[in-house]
Amino acid sequence: MDIGVIGAGYVGLVTAACFAKLGHKVICVDIDTAKINALKKGKIPIYEPGLDQLVRSGLRAKNIYFTANIKSAIAKSTVIFIAVGTPPKDNGEADLTYIENVARKIATEMPSYRLIVEKSTVPVQTGKRIEETIKAYNKKKIKFDVASNPEFLREGQAISDFLSPDRIVIGVNSKKARDILSSIYASFKAPIIVTDIESAELIKHASNSFLAMKISYINSIANICERCGADIVKVSKGIGLDRRIGKDFLNSGVGFGGFCFPKDLEAFIRISEKLGYDFDLLRSVKRVNDYQKILFIKKIEESLWVLNGKTIAVLGIAFKPNTDDIRYAPAIDIIKMLQNEGVKIKAFDPQAMKNAKTVLKDVKFCKDAYSAVRDSDCLCIITDWDEFKSLDLKRVKRLMKQPIIVDGRNIYEPKDVEKFGLKYKGIGRYYDRRHQD
Repeated sequence: MDIGVIGAGYVGLVTAACFAKLGHKVICVDIDTAKINALKKGKIPIYEPGLDQLVRSGLRAKNIYFTANIKSAIAKSTVIFIAVGTPPKDNGEADLTYIENVARKIATEMPSYRLIVEKSTVPVQTGKRIEETIKAYNKKKIKFDVASNPEFLREGQAISDFLSPDRIVIGVNSKKARDILSSIYASFKAPIIVTDIESAELIKHASNSFLAMKISYINSIANICERCGADIVKVSKGIGLDRRIGKDFLNSGVGFGGFCFPKDLEAFIRISEKLGYDFDLLRSVKRVNDYQKILFIKKIEESLWVLNGKTIAVLGIAFKPNTDDIRYAPAIDIIKMLQNEGVKIKAFDPQAMKNAKTVLKDVKFCKDAYSAVRDSDCLCIITDWDEFKSLDLKRVKRLMKQPIIVDGRNIYEPKDVEKFGLKYKGIGRYYDRRHQD
């Protein structure tokens, strides 16, 4: 099938590359000409494992094309996926300017029937507004359909999430739209959930908000653990083995980040307000998440007494491992809070330092973890990259001024750290030397 994908960000680029892998002819559009020129050469502007090979494979097979000419893409594509940004406004609402601009352009340029599919995360009832916009600017009265097909991609494993999804959600208002989207996904083994457009739109925000809630819940339990002598790792395992709950998103830490959870949580709160419902539960989720960063700073202060003038090594800046994305990353806020207390920061991240340099000042970015640790008063783990889990802790102890680790992701077992003479603080970890079995 001839598919157009408008927007070459995380969602758009992964969507385009995966559709091309499945044999569809895909035109991917973006207004950023520098990005398009790089993509034409197989150069990927983001770090996502396996995406560079997938794009280059699509280019060789001539299944994927990149252009800044949206008119050309509309003319050649039967199905058009809208994957442009929906950044938050100051009040937390999603800014739908780019969505409206694309809808107007499609209305004026489509030569014949087109199926326009929301792929971006949008507030419920956006599909209705897209349809109204296209009707208003569709002077030739060309037939079209609007549909919703939300994405459920996790950065760091987006390709496997796309190609082997838990479910495929399709929101449609016509049999023709349903048949077209069903045929696109015909080779997938995942269940296809067909709904109305509003339900499909709501599924995405409801899913992300629920997962954010799960993280804030386990972080709240971690705070209880610290006060009563329990261990959050054991508690989390005991909770997660219940099939009704599941173990995913039950790891305590400094809180969630990235562009999706914080943005979608805030947007869902605003959506609910507009619909006349005060979703106070989600406000609490946000408060807990924000407070985790403050608690982390307190743990560092408890370990060092006076922060001013200290040097702290920060390992991990990306909001999660296997990505270079620093948007809403907890590390950014934590580093700035520490700097406000007069702390000198040495930092290392395997992929995110280039992006971090654009938003962090007066930080010494190091070539590896050991360079960051050298002569530091405290080591803070903020992103759980696999390579940090296998550090030579004996060497770490030797390099540090003060042998202190504050582990914001619980990547270590306390007793495994302390046997090297390092002092350890985790999140919700109670450790008593009397129980070293």
